[in-house]
Amino acid sequence: MQKIYVWWEWVDTGVYFDVEYPFDKTSVATISKAREEDVEEAIKKAEKAFIETKKLSPYERANILRDIVRKIWERHEEFARALTLENWKTINEARLEVSRTIVTFEIAIWEAERIAWEVTDLWVSPLSEWRLWIVRKFPAWIVAGITPFNFPMNLAAHKIAPAIATGSPIIIKPATMTPISMLMLAEVIESTDLPKWAFSVVPCDRWTWQKLVEDDRIAVLSFTGSPHVWWKMKKDAGKKKVVLELWGNAAVIIDKNIEDWDYVLDRTLMWAYYQAGQSCISVQRIIVHKDIKEEFTKRFIEKIKTLKSWNPKEETTTLWPIIDEKNKQRLVSWVNEAVEKWATLLTWWNWEWNILEATLLDNVPKDCELAIEEAFWAVAYLEEFETIDEAIQIVNDSKFGLQVWIFSDSLKDTMKIFEEAEVWGIIQNDVPSFRADAMPYWWIKDSGLWREWIKYAMEDMLEEKVLVIKK
Repeated sequence: MQKIYVWWEWVDTGVYFDVEYPFDKTSVATISKAREEDVEEAIKKAEKAFIETKKLSPYERANILRDIVRKIWERHEEFARALTLENWKTINEARLEVSRTIVTFEIAIWEAERIAWEVTDLWVSPLSEWRLWIVRKFPAWIVAGITPFNFPMNLAAHKIAPAIATGSPIIIKPATMTPISMLMLAEVIESTDLPKWAFSVVPCDRWTWQKLVEDDRIAVLSFTGSPHVWWKMKKDAGKKKVVLELWGNAAVIIDKNIEDWDYVLDRTLMWAYYQAGQSCISVQRIIVHKDIKEEFTKRFIEKIKTLKSWNPKEETTTLWPIIDEKNKQRLVSWVNEAVEKWATLLTWWNWEWNILEATLLDNVPKDCELAIEEAFWAVAYLEEFETIDEAIQIVNDSKFGLQVWIFSDSLKDTMKIFEEAEVWGIIQNDVPSFRADAMPYWWIKDSGLWREWIKYAMEDMLEEKVLVIKK
């Protein structure tokens, strides 16, 4: 039985839930479940911790982050194995997530050390002569982070690292399906010089974490996950700042002038089915010029056949089990709906050991769930275009607005997409799934609210004060 980490102590709540490995349905761990009183106590202790964290100098915060980086490196493979067990991603994808988590904390080190004061002379009129003003940034107060199951470690780090960098206590509510890596990270953070009570992990159900949404002692609420719950939750959040990273159905545009077919095919294949499609910027819509669509489709199907669906612990596995029965049934119904409405199923689609084979469709009607919503699994479909204006129209025919890829050497077309596509990010000659943890990342339309990148996340967690001094 795994205790939870609340108010700097390991607590057995007496209420438990199991984490399962879906490939063979074996129990991975039994985890204590946080109760409402545990969340309340975490908030109270975070208030006390704030007295200390707000006094930490930039170099002290940076040193705590350096210590976290070093200790994650020391347990790199252990973290990767834990991610595979709780999240079921392949071992190689798990190793990559651990490495990205380290980079995320490293970026926070740099940003912690350059939180700058701004000083400006106010002598712009006789009324303000011999005066200057100083602007300094202070931690806002307590941060609550609610994280998803698909990147349980790195997406949590994108909330934890900026909180530590700004001197803000943080309470993390991990997905109940994937709490193990966060509890391991708690072991790491506990062994640093971060002030007591400044970090808690509270695995709990939706009704319990509602307290984090509504409580006015929380200054910043940062959520990554499904939009179905969170637009309502935003209304319940009161005066606090709410950061939402939600869904997408990312598109790639493949122009007819491609020369390196293998590059285009390999990148599209990897990012349509990488992490079994469980990423908000996973390739879901493949928009191909009509002159090359037939050839592209033939070659892409051959590439799909090289993917291996099996046990995530195996080094050669590329596709892994679906997260739960509910999502399995959802995807089955979405694909069946598309086929019933005369979409063409291009790859063999079956289930074995709860694994969905890589699925590719064509001619998916616009009124299908698969075209409207985010699949969040190893499912993609083809569309065709003739002019770049038509391709942009297809991209914009979505309620989501994350990223789009244009594979073309035409700078003119790329700039046109940059100006007219209703997405926040345009990636030339790569897939929309490309994301470096050091790059800005934000959302438009129904894909989210505010921004999430270490620097911008820190801005959300800081408040500015001005001091006017007369010389």
